[in-house]
Amino acid sequence: MNKFSFYNPVKIHFGRGSVEYLRKGLPQYGQNILIVYGGGSIKANGVYDDIMKILSDLNMNVFELAGVEPNPRVETARKGIAICKENNIDIVLAVGGGSVIDCSKLIVAGAKVEEDAWDIVLKKVLPTEALPLATVLTLAATASEMNSGSVITNLETKEKFSWGSPACFPKFSILDPAYTFSVPKDQTINGVVDTMSHIFEQYFNNASNTPITDEMSEGILRTLIEVAPKALKDPTNYDYRETLMLAGTLGLNGFLSLGSRGDWATHNIEHAVSAYYDIAHAGGLAILFPHWMKHNVQVNPARFAKIAVNVFGIDVKDKTDEEMALEGIDALSAFWTSIGAPNRLADYKIDATYFNEIVEHCMVNGPFGNFNKLQAEDVRKILEMSL
Repeated sequence: MNKFSFYNPVKIHFGRGSVEYLRKGLPQYGQNILIVYGGGSIKANGVYDDIMKILSDLNMNVFELAGVEPNPRVETARKGIAICKENNIDIVLAVGGGSVIDCSKLIVAGAKVEEDAWDIVLKKVLPTEALPLATVLTLAATASEMNSGSVITNLETKEKFSWGSPACFPKFSILDPAYTFSVPKDQTINGVVDTMSHIFEQYFNNASNTPITDEMSEGILRTLIEVAPKALKDPTNYDYRETLMLAGTLGLNGFLSLGSRGDWATHNIEHAVSAYYDIAHAGGLAILFPHWMKHNVQVNPARFAKIAVNVFGIDVKDKTDEEMALEGIDALSAFWTSIGAPNRLADYKIDATYFNEIVEHCMVNGPFGNFNKLQAEDVRKILEMSL
């Protein structure tokens, strides 16, 4: 393991009915609250009504920002920042999945600076404080409810970047698996792929002697492979939804990267692809990740073989590490395809038209990836493999 320091101050309230904690958790921050949410599903499934009843009982002054996009846009965050500044907002409540929470993190940071929100994403401005943020999770996927990171898209410049600040950790998060019962099938699939991809990004790291985090990662992956198909067939089964929700949170709350630094190259490539095509983030990852793996097998065949055997049950008899590794990668791709995830860029009608621009986007900060540094030619090769 590498030397490390760890900090995660987020208080999680997990389980059926945990939304009631809002009665205790919100008033300590003030009376003016901004609720941020997406396309309106929380009104159809009753989550909105549950929350508004509590806020009414608390006599809070409620402001709303609806319509956060699946790839949250800086323009939407700017609207939220303006609401916060004009109305002396005391706390922001993000109700939704990772996109809503990511957007809300930029809102709470932007509300405390004079500079434009995009300067925060570009890291020209480093937030040292933010408005308090709380979340009510409605989609298990990103762990944004228990980390300080965010990903934002700028459609005008066709850029999509990750950023983060310790100031943007949520004060607390509400995780009620019942609030995910009505999540559509495609979004449930995306959540599973996103969670698994986060784990892979951390599993392929720059450290040695990581048996504890390896076992944790492998265990969560095995569980997802077992439970995901069941949840898709029985979407209102509380036990299945509970498992997916906890897996999503553990997937990127820092626990799996203790003592190591994950790769994150595939995420960087996907961000560039979806900046141009506005596709589902997890859909892009399902396409790109197996090809990143195949491109990098030779870096450490034993590492790939380990996850192939321990997660996908690949037989070790009379096989080299590389052979086991390639079988494991094929098994991953087959699993994602079996639950309905895409496996080619052509599934989104994406061809090589913008590959030059996508490669340039990826290389804006130079070679990237902590498991193996990718150059421009590597990125192009992975994109071509993914067609």
